[in-house]
Amino acid sequence: MARRTADRAEEAERAVHTTGPERPAIPSKRGWKRPGGGYSNHIAPPPTWRGTSNQVCGMWPFALGAGMPLVGAPLGKHLLTGATVCADPISHFEAGILNAPTATALAREGLGKSTAVRAMLLGGAAFGQIPLILGDQKPDYVRLIQLLDGEVVVLGRGRAYLNPLDVQMIVDAIEQLRAAPDPDAALAVRLLPGLELPSVEDPREAVELVRAKRRAMESELWADARGKRHTMVAGLCNIRRGQPLSDVEDSVLAAALAELDDSYVGEPTLVDVMKVIEDRPARLQEAAYDEGSEERYRETVRPLVRTIRALLEPHGEMGGLFAHRTTGRIDIERASCFDTSSIPEDQTKLVAAALTACWQHGFTAVNTRVALGLAGVLPMKHYNAVVDETWRVMLAARSGMVDRINALTRLNRQVGCALIMAYHTIRDLQSMAEEHERTKALGFIQRSGMLLIGGLPPEEFDRLRQVREFSDKELRYLLAWQDAAPMNHAGHGEPPGRGKFLLKLGSRPGIPLHVALTQAERRARIHETSTAWNLGSGPRESTNGKVAV
Repeated sequence: MARRTADRAEEAERAVHTTGPERPAIPSKRGWKRPGGGYSNHIAPPPTWRGTSNQVCGMWPFALGAGMPLVGAPLGKHLLTGATVCADPISHFEAGILNAPTATALAREGLGKSTAVRAMLLGGAAFGQIPLILGDQKPDYVRLIQLLDGEVVVLGRGRAYLNPLDVQMIVDAIEQLRAAPDPDAALAVRLLPGLELPSVEDPREAVELVRAKRRAMESELWADARGKRHTMVAGLCNIRRGQPLSDVEDSVLAAALAELDDSYVGEPTLVDVMKVIEDRPARLQEAAYDEGSEERYRETVRPLVRTIRALLEPHGEMGGLFAHRTTGRIDIERASCFDTSSIPEDQTKLVAAALTACWQHGFTAVNTRVALGLAGVLPMKHYNAVVDETWRVMLAARSGMVDRINALTRLNRQVGCALIMAYHTIRDLQSMAEEHERTKALGFIQRSGMLLIGGLPPEEFDRLRQVREFSDKELRYLLAWQDAAPMNHAGHGEPPGRGKFLLKLGSRPGIPLHVALTQAERRARIHETSTAWNLGSGPRESTNGKVAV
């Protein structure tokens, strides 16, 4: 029967190009390709309805299984059915498919993990979502951000600087809050839920509530900025020395920052922090508990001062990246990327410090911008934040950084920002010495509502099952996809798992898919990241139009 069906399909297809009395009475599935022949370039899918076998028992067995909802950025085709697969964390969260707008991409190098993430970002940009790349070490996303008319800030030795004490975005936000006119009554009523204010019947009372909340937000923004600034400096010290600050050192640092808030005019830097510590004002004496002894004070703060001096040394391990006022501030209103690819990978502490600064700067900017949106000062916007190479930061700091990253990545649903994290293997997150830190690091993946998993070695399977339930069939997919490319007469071939992923949404069964690139993406060379290998030879593509990253 299958053979007869195929023969009829071939006859119908030949009929498209047949003329005269020989034309059969049965057209092809697109119609006859002639005037009046009803030929259609696009075949609309037939209407479908869903129901259980009890509801529509007369239709059992169903002609089609339940398909993937067409919600989110188009990624590619279902490996078994050929249906289009769409997914991105923001769209799926808004549709109620995910409980939180978080995603994790996991695959061995060279199988297209970053290509899949870029496809999500590109599709999301068409929906108004703003890509935010908080540290691009390879780089994987610079070309995409440039094509989206975004901003790329290059960090590294002799390039842009990031001041960990920079609060200019907070200053600008407070000025916008003060300059904003009162909302009209209708807008004020709509703003109440987002500002966590009680509902009221009188619109004029809603306007008063929003006005009072805006005034309160000024002090809230300042308090958050001070806390994050302290966290940032303490984190850099942690990375530099390979262990957290002691309790007394942390107290002295907090007191020094508070002293600068009271006495310094303008934007202070770490140089000013060091000077305040060396000057030994009364507030710092109390924080150091020196009991009136300058000698005891100097002994207490000496390790902290040495660590800060090491951060400032232009020829040292940190390259003076944090020694000056900020010269590379991202524009949160459009697609943005911190390009850290100029920092060599063997300079592990500088890479870790730069990534930490990028995360802190980016999430602070998002939180501030979302606060303005909730207050009705600016239109609300949604962000897709990409955080990569977290294992480098944890490995460089050796201890103490897992909690800081954990706090950074715990974005709640009110922030309006999706988080996409990428790893080569789960083992990358298990490099810490302490068991409790390894457990917390595993939580980064466990909290992800969406998992996009490519080829992985079999030793990863037990770790995967600690994160989510996987069937034996799903693991067989991942095992087959991790194989190397077969050799051919030209000396190179296509890895069998390139562009193939298993999409896991919560506890649902995985959806095997094949990431498909459009002609526009290939012409724009968005996914071509091995530029140095292609100089002088032009772009090289595989036969199926994929470029691995």
